Amino acid sequence: MNKVINSALSRRHFLRLTSMATASALTPTVLWAEQQEAADSATSQAVPARIATFDEVWRTVRDRFYDPHLHGLDWSAVRERYLPDATRASSEEALAGVINGMLSELHASHTRYYTPYEPEYYQLSDIFAGALRRRGLERVFPSGRISYPGVGVLSRLDTQGRSMITGVVDGTPAQQAGLLAGDLIVFADGAPFQPVQSFRGRVGKEVVLRLRRAGAFTQISVTPVEIEPNKLFLDGLKASARIIPANGRSIGYVRVWCYAGSVYQRTLEHLLSQSPLNGADALIWDLRDGWGGAIPGYLDLFNTRAPTIQVTDRNGANELENVKWRKPVAMLVNGGTHSGKEILAYGFKKYRLGEVIGSRTEGAVLAATAFLIDGGLLLLAVGDVQVDGERLEGVGVAPTIEVQADPASMGLGDPQLNRAIAVLSVA
Repeated sequence: MNKVINSALSRRHFLRLTSMATASALTPTVLWAEQQEAADSATSQAVPARIATFDEVWRTVRDRFYDPHLHGLDWSAVRERYLPDATRASSEEALAGVINGMLSELHASHTRYYTPYEPEYYQLSDIFAGALRRRGLERVFPSGRISYPGVGVLSRLDTQGRSMITGVVDGTPAQQAGLLAGDLIVFADGAPFQPVQSFRGRVGKEVVLRLRRAGAFTQISVTPVEIEPNKLFLDGLKASARIIPANGRSIGYVRVWCYAGSVYQRTLEHLLSQSPLNGADALIWDLRDGWGGAIPGYLDLFNTRAPTIQVTDRNGANELENVKWRKPVAMLVNGGTHSGKEILAYGFKKYRLGEVIGSRTEGAVLAATAFLIDGGLLLLAVGDVQVDGERLEGVGVAPTIEVQADPASMGLGDPQLNRAIAVLSVA
């Protein structure tokens, strides 16, 4: 009897173990199938959304691009060529690549689609905040505060898709940590570097960047902050002001990272009216890289035939208005000088206000505005521009003193700045 009972128990035990083993063996397959089904479902739901984004960009260009003939393109045919790639796009970044491929057919500046994975998305949202408030800005930034995690650099992708620093904004964590223009950032905390995502959730915490500098790898630790773009550029302007001693002379230096707003010009005028810049023998006005937005009237700063006004209140506090710089000045430009800054370079050169030193400007001189489209931002050229009857789009402004600079080694030496110092130290 015991044998029968034991045998029955053994069979039940065996069957139980067999059932458990079979379930255990099938579980990964079942889970994979469920995960694949969920992924396929998410993808199928994402495809219509991405096509909707693609089509909204296409329609906005059709209806708002500055040239109603779209530079001679059959815009409907262009859509049909890029639509299959948009349908296959597996991510927001991949879709942005397709959209920007389509936009590139227009061969126009100020015409590009940005995603929240790019610092430019936030910078342009802040620059065009006034217009975007009428176009749903509060949906994207409910608090009204436009910001992103970062360290205060301007960058672009090199030919191998690596992030190369083109500018280190003055007074930022990047400058304090020793990052330099020309650095190629490869990894952040051991993971492939992404300009925004690598700092997401890391504000106030140290991030180790592995970068390539002058052909060699090195590591730098930096602590990200929450960046408000307009404030970043304004604070960077203030922090850039300094005196460079040369040949017994004091050369003032100031860099305008962004000119999209009169506040930058007012701040520049204030800096020039105060110590230490007001005591300088000459001035270097650095307009390389960054954003444009300047208007021709800003050149009035160098009009030597207009008066400066000093207003004193009852408490003895003085304030200068209509500030003028009446000493030697040189302007720095490069291929990253674009838009309104190029208009300043054109006038500065034409009316012989001083030497324009560096390399030819970008030739990106169309009037633009921004549109928030689903998860991205479309910067679009909506107006043609001529300066004194000349069209600078696609042409740019040549310097009066050409000094080429290798972007990959700018941080290790700045030949354009050095040439400006040499010119002004003997003026």
